[in-house]
Amino acid sequence: MPSLSLADTLPLPNSSVRIPRLGFGVYQSSPSVCVQSCLAALQVGYRHIDTAQFYRNEAQVGEAVKKSGLARSEVFVTTKILSPGGSIEKSYQKCIDSVEKIDSGGYVDLFLIHSPNAGGKARKEMWLALEKLYEEGKAKSIGVSNYGVGHIEEMKSYAKVWPPHVNQIELHPWCQQRTITSYCQKQGIIIEAYSPLVRNYKANDPALVSLAKKYNKSTAQILIRYCLQKDWVPLPKSDNPERIKQNADVYGFEISAEDVGTLDSLDQGDAGAIVQAVSNEYIISDSH
Repeated sequence: MPSLSLADTLPLPNSSVRIPRLGFGVYQSSPSVCVQSCLAALQVGYRHIDTAQFYRNEAQVGEAVKKSGLARSEVFVTTKILSPGGSIEKSYQKCIDSVEKIDSGGYVDLFLIHSPNAGGKARKEMWLALEKLYEEGKAKSIGVSNYGVGHIEEMKSYAKVWPPHVNQIELHPWCQQRTITSYCQKQGIIIEAYSPLVRNYKANDPALVSLAKKYNKSTAQILIRYCLQKDWVPLPKSDNPERIKQNADVYGFEISAEDVGTLDSLDQGDAGAIVQAVSNEYIISDSH
């Protein structure tokens, strides 16, 4: 495969926007440490930060971008709406509140619906709110998270922007979600991988440890490189400056096809998920 670099981006479907291929996650990064962690990441060369309303640290991400000295246009910031407001206007207002926290008077680069779990009516309300944000340039791109095939197909009945630019799902060797990843790749939807490090639960897995030794890399570096070679956009998270740096140092080597195969063979399907495997059922009605 062509050599990759930290500056690499991928094009979003039907859009002039490009998304950096490596992101920095801030889930469970408390407000007191989030600014420092983001600054450490930006200093190392990350140009993509992934937050959410649910994480309660959007303002800190915005503060870090301002303090970094980088131009706003150089940093790709994602956030997510977790639950609907009760009307398109109220959901839109919830999104505007996030934009204001991150970049007052400005924009976010990507706004996602965090989860499909609130039901069909809620999904539609939140998507139409995101489309309004997108039309106004307050979100440069819009997408979804934890959506299965049925959820994305359902959107065709009301979405002006289709396909969604991104689907962010749990992805790592033990949870490869092949049905939805194959569907997204066919539609041109960019696949983001959250929990790519499996929250360190698999750090002692014999197959992973053996590959880390073979390549003289950390287990985290192997997992991040694996995502990159799959054309997923991994979002590793750490508040440790040394690990933040190490997790971006994944470009001086390539995992061989045979070793990618070894990692592929670890897939446990839905059982391998530590957060949520998507449901790919087709949605029968809008009522549930």
